Order: sequence, then C-alpha cells, then structure tokens
Amino acid sequence: MRRFWITAAATFGLDQLTKLAVVHWLDLINRVEIDVIPPFLNFRMAWNYGINFGLLSHGSDLARWGLVVMAMVISAWVVWWMRRERGNWKAELAGGLLVGGALGNVIDRIAYGAVADFLNMSCCGIENPYAFNVADIAIFAGALGLVVFAKGQDGGGKPTRRSR
Repeated sequence: MRRFWITAAATFGLDQLTKLAVVHWLDLINRVEIDVIPPFLNFRMAWNYGINFGLLSHGSDLARWGLVVMAMVISAWVVWWMRRERGNWKAELAGGLLVGGALGNVIDRIAYGAVADFLNMSCCGIENPYAFNVADIAIFAGALGLVVFAKGQDGGGKPTRRSR
C-alpha cells in the first residue's frame, strides 16, 4: 500500500503544480492560448464542468457536487480494492495514478467549480479541439492499468478448478 499512497500523492502534487504553473503563473486563465510547440503541444484554457469531453456538463451546483461525490466514492472503492491487491505493485501504481488524478480534479471542482484543462495536442493535419490535464492522463492510465494488472480475485484472476 505504500507504493499506492506515494503514487497517489505524487500524481496529485504533479497535477496541482502543473495547473498552478500554467493556469496562474503563465496566466493562461487570462491569456487563454499559449502556443508551446505548435501544433504538437499548446496550452488552451478550458473549464470542464462535466466529465470527459464535457459529458454531463450541466454547469449546475448539483452536477458539480454530484461529480465530486462520485469521484470520492470511486477513489474510496479503489483504496479498498488496493488493500486486497497487496503485493501487486503494478496494480498499486495504477490505483495510485487513478486516485491521485481523481482527487486533483476534485480539488479543481471545489476551488473553481470546474476542472481546469489546459493541454492541447494535435498532429498530422488533425486539429484536436479538446483540452485535458495531468489528472486526466493519470486517470486514464490508472484505469487501463487496473484492467490489465489487477488480479481481482484469488488465484491470479483465473477461476479455480474443482476436482471431481
């Protein structure tokens, strides 16, 4: 569990530090756009009131606090799950990424009323209209890692065979 908590704390810290640096110190909140390495990497200020790609973005306080509660419940469930995955370092890393990212976005919703997204990447003539943040990357990587690496049940995820 130590690896899980260290990963969660590092992910949370990196997410909040990048948001502070880009959104506030570089003043993206007022500048709205900063081309870093166009078109591959740009900073574009976007406030996400919903979940991925703006889904469920009603902008109401009920939606905001509902998403905070949902993220907290999912995080608590992942913590419980990781207690059962002791010794599975890959699952612990994945779980830490997911929880650290989820809590980073929870802080945004509490502080700003929405998640601060600022990373925008495009390539090969395809312009990406969406922005994301470090927490979003961590949540995606953590969820994928849990699907791939978590055992989920005794016996390494394989059904036990009964003898006749």
